[in-house]
Amino acid sequence: MGFRDYVAEWIGRALPRFVRRELEVPVRFDRAVSVIGPRRAGKTYYFYQLIEPAKEDSLYLNFEDTRLIGVSYKELRSLVRVFEEISGRPAVRIFLDEVQNVERWESAVRELLDTGRYQIYVTGSSSKLLSRELATQLRGRVFSYFMLPFSFREYLAAKKVALSRYMSLDETARVKHLLREYLEYGGFPEVVLEEVEKDRILKEYSEMMLYKDIVERHRLRSLGLARLLLAFFLQNFAREFSVNKVLGMLGKQFGKNTVYSYVDMVRDSVAVFFVDRFSKKVYQRMSWPKKVYLCDTGLSRVGRFSVDFGRLMENAVFLQLVRLSNRRPLMEVFYWRDVEERQVDFVVREGVEVRELIQVTYATGFDEIDRRELRGLLKAAEATGCRNLHVITWDYEDARRIEGFNVVFTPLYRWLLT
Repeated sequence: MGFRDYVAEWIGRALPRFVRRELEVPVRFDRAVSVIGPRRAGKTYYFYQLIEPAKEDSLYLNFEDTRLIGVSYKELRSLVRVFEEISGRPAVRIFLDEVQNVERWESAVRELLDTGRYQIYVTGSSSKLLSRELATQLRGRVFSYFMLPFSFREYLAAKKVALSRYMSLDETARVKHLLREYLEYGGFPEVVLEEVEKDRILKEYSEMMLYKDIVERHRLRSLGLARLLLAFFLQNFAREFSVNKVLGMLGKQFGKNTVYSYVDMVRDSVAVFFVDRFSKKVYQRMSWPKKVYLCDTGLSRVGRFSVDFGRLMENAVFLQLVRLSNRRPLMEVFYWRDVEERQVDFVVREGVEVRELIQVTYATGFDEIDRRELRGLLKAAEATGCRNLHVITWDYEDARRIEGFNVVFTPLYRWLLT
C-alpha cells in the first residue's frame, strides 16, 4: 500500500523551484549514471532538473522516504510496474535517490539495464558508488559524477547576481565581497539561501554526516572515535595528516587497524577528500601522509578556532578541480612535496602527462607571495617537466618569467568564474 501511495503522489506532484546546476550528464540506455556527493549538496534538486523536461515518463524513488524504507532490490521492478499501472505510461527514466539504502541495489539496476528500455540515474552520499568500486557489481556499466555544493558561479546565480562580460571596479568589489562570504559559509544550497541561522544549519549538517553517514551506516561501535576523527579533519583541512599522527594523539585507546578502518569510513561519507602525494611510484602515491580537504568550506566553521583565508582558498580550488574532473575523466589531482619540504598545492595529471601545477596564496601583490611557494613551484616544474605554472592569488594578476619559467598569477574570483 505504501508503494502505491508513494508512486501516485509522485505522479501528481509538481516539481519545486530550483537553482540550475552546471553538471552535465549523458543520456544512456546501456549505462547507469551515478551522482555522488555529500548530504544536502543538492543531488535531489539536481534530479528535479533532469526530470523537468519529461516528468510524465520519469519515476523518482527517494529511499529515505518512510514509505520506501525497507524496500528490497527485488521489488524495484514492481515499483516500475505500479508507475505504469497508475499513469498509463511506461517509465522511461528512473531516478533512484540515496540508493545505497537498498541492499544489493546493483543487481536490480543491472536487470533494468539489460532490458534496454530505461535510462537509470542513481544518487548517493557514499563514495562506494564511484565507478571504480562498482566495476564488479555492474560490470563497468556505470558513469560516475561528483555533485558538490554550489560552485561560486552557482552561488552567484542563487544570489541572483548577474555578471556583465567586462566587470567594472564596483562589480569586481562586490564579487570579491561575495567570495569572502562564499569561502566563510560555503555553498550548501540551504545555507546560501538562509539569512540568519547559517551556523546552526552547518552544525546540524556535521552532526547528520557523523550519525547517518558514518556511525549508523557502518554500525560503528565507537561514536567517540568517529566524532574525534571528523572534528580533526574539520580543523585540519588543507593540511597533511597521517594515521600515525592520529594514533599519537589517541594514545593506546585504539589499535592501528581500528583507526585505519574508521578513517576509511569517514572518507566514505564524502564529507572529506584525501589527496595523495605525487610520485611516479604507485606505492609512494598510495602511502601516507595525505592531504585532507572538506566537501564544503562552510563546515570548517564547526571545528576551527581562527579564520585562515589561505586554507579556505586552497580548499575552494580543490573542490573546483573535482568539479572539472566531471568533464575530464582522466584527470587526477595530487600534491607535491620533496625531501627539503618544498611544496606545491596541486599537481593536475591527465593520463601520463602532468598538465598543470597550481599554488594557492592569500596575496594581493607580488611582494606578498612567500618566496618558498615560488621556489616549490619551480622545483616541482623541474621534477615533473610541467611548464604550465599557475599561482592563484586573492587579488594579484600578472604573468612573469621567473628563472626560465613562465608563471601566470590569477585572482581566485576570476579563476572560479572562468
